[in-house]
Amino acid sequence: MNYNYRYRLRPSDSLKDQLAWTVDTCRQVYNHFLHRLNRNDDTSAYSEQKLLPSLKKWWSDLKSVHSKVLQKAVQRLYDNLATLRGRKENGYCVGTLNWKAPGEYRSFTYSQSGFKLKNTSGRTKLWLSKLGEIPLTFHRDLPDDADIKTVTVKQEPTGKWYAILGVETPKDPPAKPENPEKSVGIDVGICKYAHDTDGTAVESPDLLDERERLERAQRNLSRKEHGSANWEKQRRIVAERHADLKRKRRDLLHKLSNYYATEYDLVAVEDLDAKGLVELPGNSRNRAGAAWGTFLQMLEYKCEREGTYFVAVDPSGTTTECASCGVSTDKPLWVRDHSCPACGFEADRDANAAWNIRSRGIKQLGVGRSELTPVETALPVDTDSVSAKRVVEAGSPTLKRESSGER
Repeated sequence: MNYNYRYRLRPSDSLKDQLAWTVDTCRQVYNHFLHRLNRNDDTSAYSEQKLLPSLKKWWSDLKSVHSKVLQKAVQRLYDNLATLRGRKENGYCVGTLNWKAPGEYRSFTYSQSGFKLKNTSGRTKLWLSKLGEIPLTFHRDLPDDADIKTVTVKQEPTGKWYAILGVETPKDPPAKPENPEKSVGIDVGICKYAHDTDGTAVESPDLLDERERLERAQRNLSRKEHGSANWEKQRRIVAERHADLKRKRRDLLHKLSNYYATEYDLVAVEDLDAKGLVELPGNSRNRAGAAWGTFLQMLEYKCEREGTYFVAVDPSGTTTECASCGVSTDKPLWVRDHSCPACGFEADRDANAAWNIRSRGIKQLGVGRSELTPVETALPVDTDSVSAKRVVEAGSPTLKRESSGER
């Protein structure tokens, strides 16, 4: 299986200059081959990469960049072209590839060779060809059987440098159980970020203070002269505020997704069109901040890693349909309780939806028992919400373990 591990680099000032120079050189190589692409037909990444040795004869700066890094810069151009072509085939209105300006190209990649992790005087360092050794915060060990395939060095808008190690492990994920005993359905929302069939309701993280700090920083940035030293200093502050929001949000998503992937044999969720939901009018900022798409992506790959069934079901009708008898009852968004006029079953609105999601997931996979209802299992479905912080702190050790790194 393939995984990405992200580590903070601690380069010296001279190394920062070298890294920035390498990024800018790769950007110029990208633009050079984009210029060739716009004027030549029947080109490919492989044919263009073969031109790099001859290009070094008159472009001497390229000799200071590792050959694999230059090849990946060319490959990046044709990967972007393939993505653009795929979106066009899917009916999207797309334009053409544009030249990368300084600040729009922030990373370069080593593949197969030119990198090595070293332990120098008890401290882990990343050795990169043409650049040397770079100290890094090695906060999380790699798997013992992991083989590093790629190293991507990236500068975030905050100015900090990171290394993303792409590793491959020879072991296959554990086999999924034939008859999953522990299954769960999860309904996601805004007030309650997740409500599952075991009665756990997790409130959305309170990031109001972080949002206010970001808004103040953005207002201060708007008063600066664009491009000035004060503008650049304030731009870094705005980037730090964005990074703080992102870090705290992803911390919860990593812990929550890891909990469900490790504690259950089957996880059922709604197949949400997260992008379409954000584009709907009204309350779009909260829907965007919920990051449902990111949570479902994390949950899917972690379920694959742990040998857990992951199934996304059709979300239509999960809220209106009664989890006990199946009768559909329309109710506006402000009604937070489900009361069935046919069978009299009452539950929290989100808990009722979670039970419907679980039932649909089991039927869709054809495993486990899909006929169970919340009444038959006698599980609590109308519980009080708890904060995300309490769930994380009171959860299993796996919750805390997953937060120590980023995928």
